[in-house]
Amino acid sequence: MFNDLMNRARNSIAKRKHYNRLVAEIDSFSSRDLADMRADRSEMLYQVHKQIYG
Repeated sequence: MFNDLMNRARNSIAKRKHYNRLVAEIDSFSSRDLADMRADRSEMLYQVHKQIYG
């Protein structure tokens, strides 16, 4: 039971670190970068959240 709790906590922390890293990368794009990629920041953030957290 304790091991299961620890594994879930580690998994949650790993997901959060990955999410934060991707959000920081998306936030680092300038509006010009996004326009060049024909991308929308909010849609990218939505997709990242969906990918990591389901």
